[in-house]
Amino acid sequence: TGQRPLIDVNKHKPWIETTYHGIVTENDDKVLLDPPLIALDKDAPLRYAGEGAAGATSSGEICGFRIHGQNVPFEAVVLDKSTGEGVIRAKGPLDCELQKEHTFTLQAYDCGEGPDGANMKKSHKATVHIQVNDINEYAPVFKEKSYKATVMEGKQYDSILRVEAVDADCSFQFSQICSYDIVTPEVPFTVDKDGYIKNTEKLNYGKERMYKLTVTAYDCGKNRASEDVLVKINVKPTCKPGWTGFNKRIEYEPGTGSLPLFPSVHLETCDEPITSIQANIELETNHIGKGCDRDTYSEKALHKLCGASGGGTVELLPAPSSATNWTVGLPTDNGHDSDQVFEFNGTQAVKVPEGVVSTSLKEPFTVSVWMRHGPGAHDKETVLCNSDKTGMNRHHYSLYVHNCRLILLLRQEPTETENYKPAEFHWKLDQVCDKEWHHYVVNVEFPSVSLFVDGASFEPFLVTEDYPLRPSKIDSQLTIGACWQGKAALPPPAGGSGHMAQFFRGNLAGLMIHSGKMENKKVIDCLYTCKEGLDVQLPEEVVEFNPNQSSLSVEGDDIDAFDKVMQHISYLNSRQFPTPGIRHLRVSTTVKCFKEEACVTVPDAEGYVMVLQPEEPKISLSGIDHFARGAAEFESPEGVTLFPELRIVSTITREVEAEVEAEDDPTVQETVVSEEIMHNLDTCEVSALGDELDGEHESLELDPAQLTQRSLEMTSSTLGLVITGVSTMAQYETVLHLIRYKNWHTEALFDRKFKLVCSELNGRYISNDFKVEVNVIHTVNPMEHANDAMVQPNFINPVHHASVDLSGHNLVNPHQASVVPSAATVVIVVCVSFLVFMIVLGVFRVRATHQGVARDQEAGKENEMDWDDSALTITVNPMETYEDQHSSEDDEEEEEEEESEDGEEEDDITSAESESSEEEEGAEEEGQQGASRQQQLEWDDSTLTY
Repeated sequence: TGQRPLIDVNKHKPWIETTYHGIVTENDDKVLLDPPLIALDKDAPLRYAGEGAAGATSSGEICGFRIHGQNVPFEAVVLDKSTGEGVIRAKGPLDCELQKEHTFTLQAYDCGEGPDGANMKKSHKATVHIQVNDINEYAPVFKEKSYKATVMEGKQYDSILRVEAVDADCSFQFSQICSYDIVTPEVPFTVDKDGYIKNTEKLNYGKERMYKLTVTAYDCGKNRASEDVLVKINVKPTCKPGWTGFNKRIEYEPGTGSLPLFPSVHLETCDEPITSIQANIELETNHIGKGCDRDTYSEKALHKLCGASGGGTVELLPAPSSATNWTVGLPTDNGHDSDQVFEFNGTQAVKVPEGVVSTSLKEPFTVSVWMRHGPGAHDKETVLCNSDKTGMNRHHYSLYVHNCRLILLLRQEPTETENYKPAEFHWKLDQVCDKEWHHYVVNVEFPSVSLFVDGASFEPFLVTEDYPLRPSKIDSQLTIGACWQGKAALPPPAGGSGHMAQFFRGNLAGLMIHSGKMENKKVIDCLYTCKEGLDVQLPEEVVEFNPNQSSLSVEGDDIDAFDKVMQHISYLNSRQFPTPGIRHLRVSTTVKCFKEEACVTVPDAEGYVMVLQPEEPKISLSGIDHFARGAAEFESPEGVTLFPELRIVSTITREVEAEVEAEDDPTVQETVVSEEIMHNLDTCEVSALGDELDGEHESLELDPAQLTQRSLEMTSSTLGLVITGVSTMAQYETVLHLIRYKNWHTEALFDRKFKLVCSELNGRYISNDFKVEVNVIHTVNPMEHANDAMVQPNFINPVHHASVDLSGHNLVNPHQASVVPSAATVVIVVCVSFLVFMIVLGVFRVRATHQGVARDQEAGKENEMDWDDSALTITVNPMETYEDQHSSEDDEEEEEEEESEDGEEEDDITSAESESSEEEEGAEEEGQQGASRQQQLEWDDSTLTY
């Protein structure tokens, strides 16, 4: 019987678990599943009969696993078909940080029936959950690049700041920061596991102002931060309310305009809730001049500059000089850099000379004065007094201080009706006794009297009446600082003058009597306004100034806005040459809180402004300092111009650093540079050297109209003349060009010397002494001769020195020859004759050389050029003899310098000499007046051979 063939029948589906859980480590492909992946099939595995004819059946074998899902990074692989064992593995590297878990479905399928796998069966779908395990691949990273904090000194903090780091690992273990650590050794700080830093001891601002800490972090896998972080902790001093950024010393360079005083100031209130702030800024200038920096011109000049109306203005306390010498004995300050003030100590007074002020003041008139006075005693203290010289001891008018009152006494002169009239005007003023400088202006227009103190008007609180004075022929005496007492006076006070009483104790300056009223407020303000002070460019409602701008008040309620206002406050000095020195500065502040109380106490901030020394100008006067003129010019109506080519130049010297490329080059040196500047002058004085001017026969003259045009004034005396008034250097130069010297009797005059000195700011800057020597040329008349006009210019004039200016000479006065001694005349004639002989000899040699040519070209003129010695005349300059006896080595040097500047030799003819020769031609008409003396001067050429 034959064998039946095997039939492969696949009746059952494979079977797998419904759920699998797997674990895989990132960067690895092996997945550990729970339960293991095994597929079962009930179909028994059968084989085909025979090895060759029929093989084993594939029913019951597992041929594969299929994964369902999108982008599943896993694959399932059969390890053993017969047992159905398989594994799941990753297709590539896994990243936990991107995806921690994966879920997908899985199916198993068998091999089917027959060799071709027909009737393949699939299992149900199982769910697979795979977790990706983390590895510690990332290090902690701090959230900030650096950390900063500020702490107050002396305080223990629970936490100052927190540092925080993060880790990019996906697992809890490796992504958590387990600890922080301060790497910097020996610092008084610790950090806990959460990153909070605190101090371990109280910090001291004086010991350390800032700490720098290096902090690192560790994750729970002991991985250290890739980069440590820097922590800066600033130690702030204990909060004390006050001004910060306040510079105690502020340097002010003259001429630089406004200088901010508080450019970086800030008001620290220690975070207190405030409602209002008030600050008072005070600039102390009381020690500068008369309370602050002002122009130091004379009071009279200042009145003109301020536009006071013209008229008689008399300065009763002028700077001591030759013309105003009654203030010489009074103590003053140095008067150089600042205003000149006079001190009265209770024993000093001065008499004003007669004629300075008219005996009876005509109304209206004004008295103005700068005064500084303290409380003092209860006695009367006189500022200005006009009283009888002798006998009756009556006070005509006076201005005095008594018990902090300013009193003006003004007694009326005798009239027909003897009625009571106002006589004393009383003002009760705090300014009189506060030891500060104040400016007083008293306007008198009887019967009314008005007073201005620092520009503010005050009415008298008391006016008393008295009878007019009785008629009297007694002269009156005007005094300052006390009152003159006649014979009926009481015994003098101890240490005082026998005829003075009611002495003043204090300081006075700028005492003036001015005809007419001074009611213009602008003029009065100009007289006392300071040239320095506090300056601010802000709305008026924010800042309040006092009259002289030495203090101001600022109010506000916002600290930031208040700081900005303070930063705009500056110092300004508008003078070209300010008074150098210290100006103390004080800021006092009041802060209020919600309860309208001063909850924060802000201490006063104090400093000072240092006004630097201005670069002193050097005023230089230059021009012709030695010249000669004919006697006739001195006697002419015009006279001789003293300063025809005067130049006034002012320069300052600056130190300038040389410009180099390397800033820190140690070889940099400062270069001194002279720079010309322009400024005003207020005085020029021309004085005669040697004998004083004799009004009988000489004078210095200047057209008053030229002065008036330039608002200048002139006073003259036997010493010379003084020009005063504030004007430019160019204006003074023009006026000085016009000064002329006249002398009506020049017979015995050989020379006259003068000195010119100019100054600025009442003598603060003084020029050099410019000295001018003027020589008088005395001439004699020669014999008349037809050939004089031709011979003299060619042969006589070259004898004179080129350094002597002979312009304007003539030979009109024959009597002048008598001043030259006969012996000196002989010597001069011999010397001149020898010199002329040498010249003539040279001329004839030249003529002999060119005789042929001259004969052809100048045949018609040959007779005119022949030497005619019969008419030879000599002009004798008596100054040559006089200078030989009296001139100094300096004069000789000056002549040599002038010769070298002219670039001429001694024998060269000058233009001045040419003019002289022309005048000599005109003088021939006066003929024979000096014939007897002419014979002594004629050239006896009988012994000469040619």
